[in-house]
Amino acid sequence: MQRKIEPTILVVPVNSTDHILGPASATVTVIEYGDFECPYCGAAYPAVKILLKGFADRVRFVFRHFPLVEAHPHAERAAEAAEAAGAQDKFWRMHDLLFENQRRLETHDLRRYASQAELDLKRYDTEMGDRIYRQAVQADVDSGKRSGARTMPAFFVNGVIEDVSFGMEQLYRAIETKLRATSANAESSNSPD
Repeated sequence: MQRKIEPTILVVPVNSTDHILGPASATVTVIEYGDFECPYCGAAYPAVKILLKGFADRVRFVFRHFPLVEAHPHAERAAEAAEAAGAQDKFWRMHDLLFENQRRLETHDLRRYASQAELDLKRYDTEMGDRIYRQAVQADVDSGKRSGARTMPAFFVNGVIEDVSFGMEQLYRAIETKLRATSANAESSNSPD
């Protein structure tokens, strides 16, 4: 007898520590667990940008860190650099710079991106030196593990993991399905009895 595999559900809901693009009122929330040094995450990066543009204000996007430090030795520091930028309200600018330059993530490269993102470099240097964002990055990793994220990138659509190992089309279809279901539910609740 074949055992039914239960969908993997997001354990930690979107909260005030998350980096979010899109309106809180969006009916679909996509959460990506990603690694700035991972080539698969790098390949997904432009596809995510296209998806977000196509779905405009109907989708809310959240990025959480999941550096695979055994395979990607610069990923954890890159995640910390993104958090340092986030503390200065420039997370998304740093996020983009890191993915667009993911083959150059040495410490001096990260500082150069911090300068390009127009961060307060003295504050950046202090915070990176003290590794004050290491715990925030680890909290994302822990929540990803508890939610069943195993490979990168890992995407959750409205709290359910979507397998994108065969391409980002699956993510697009999952978003479309959720939007149609939400629209159908709204129509049926607005129709007279």
